[in-house]
Amino acid sequence: MVKKLIKVNNDKGLDSKPAALFIQKASNYKSSIWLEKNERKANAKSLLGILSLSVGKGSDVVLITEGEDEVEASNELEHYLNSNLGESV
Repeated sequence: MVKKLIKVNNDKGLDSKPAALFIQKASNYKSSIWLEKNERKANAKSLLGILSLSVGKGSDVVLITEGEDEVEASNELEHYLNSNLGESV
């Protein structure tokens, strides 16, 4: 299992469009992937789950990956969360 604490700095956080792009990336992996915010945990392959966390700008989230490709999944998804989340600059 890989756990990483990540600060989301995109202006919109993980609203619907960035969340959908995140789910597309997460769905490419066989590992179980979760996002956790303030003791609430959601399946990172579920739009409703991610949106229910209300991840806004400056939010700290814990990315949890577990499975055969957990390291690759963790690295790619961390990179995405540290980027501008698909939004133009």
